[in-house]
Amino acid sequence: MKLDDVRKLFPHLKTGKIYFNHASTGPMSQSVKEKLLNLIQDRSGEKIDDYKEFLKTSEEAKTILAELINSEPSRIAFIDNTSNGINIIAQGLNLKSGDRILLNDIEFPANVYPFLNLQKQGIEIDFVKSHDGIVSADDIINSVKDNTKLISISYVQFLSGYKADLEKIGKYCKEKGIVFSVDAIQGLGALSSDVKKCNIDFISCGTQKWLLGLQGFGFIYISEELQEKLESKYVGWTSVQNSWNLLDYNLKLRSSADRFQNGTINTFGVYALNASLKLFKEFGFENIENRVTDNSLYFIKQLMNIDYNPILPNSTKENIAGIVSIKHEQSKEIFEQLEKKNVICAFREGVIRFSPHFYNIKEEIDVVISKLQEIKI
Repeated sequence: MKLDDVRKLFPHLKTGKIYFNHASTGPMSQSVKEKLLNLIQDRSGEKIDDYKEFLKTSEEAKTILAELINSEPSRIAFIDNTSNGINIIAQGLNLKSGDRILLNDIEFPANVYPFLNLQKQGIEIDFVKSHDGIVSADDIINSVKDNTKLISISYVQFLSGYKADLEKIGKYCKEKGIVFSVDAIQGLGALSSDVKKCNIDFISCGTQKWLLGLQGFGFIYISEELQEKLESKYVGWTSVQNSWNLLDYNLKLRSSADRFQNGTINTFGVYALNASLKLFKEFGFENIENRVTDNSLYFIKQLMNIDYNPILPNSTKENIAGIVSIKHEQSKEIFEQLEKKNVICAFREGVIRFSPHFYNIKEEIDVVISKLQEIKI
């Protein structure tokens, strides 16, 4: 599938606005829009309860997700959001008083509060100190203590855009018997991953950002080894084997990750994600990653040429994804002027965050650069 064909599927490109805010909310493609409109038509017409079609779509989405992260579909379960996904591992590990969890000081709160909530049980939370928006694999490894039981980190840091070396961290965790958890919401969709190569035990990921799906929908990946250790703190009627034996009441949990799907799943979220993933697969996961990375590196170079210093000026393909951020004494004023100039980005913690996706082109980056040059501060 050619880039020009992909761009035709995003109506917002015709609005005159440049949307570089995929790290917040991804736009709907025409493919997703049509699928949802068809679903609404079905639900209001002759196919009100088409459960077989839903199951087929759900299986197809999990199959493509499995390709994206090099997993098996049976290791993926649908959830409502990243935070609740992380709560599954935080509550299910049954850590003891004195056990330690290692985080870092620039995590998005979704990857912090579920673990801080364990402090009342005597669990110790350690924070690795970042340096200029970077938390390196060595920083993580050198901060491990004797009783560290779990390391959780974002695939891509939400402010700086720094991409973690998951392979190096995962290798260490495997050697030391430490559970390795990843908040992947700022990575997957812009990037692919390899849970086997990186020895990842657990992923939680919402679909509304780089995956261009809906808010209030996401998924987890859980390794078979971790699932055997993890207690299901919450179960529902679809968590069990033979769940359609409605009056059997046999609490025998499914052997797949589906045991964490406790009840009704967001149907619209499944259909939207599947439509988006099919587009991604047709364009090529590797092609998407290369375009996202190339856009980011080009953007950083152009920003430096006009003396807007990016947070990560020395980025390479190994440590950057789709987020490019700048910090300035007048960041808020610059952000507000960019909005007036129809450049849609984000303002977080004093940082202006740009996040172009694979279908964005260098000419759009050049327009943003020219808009920045016009701003008088």
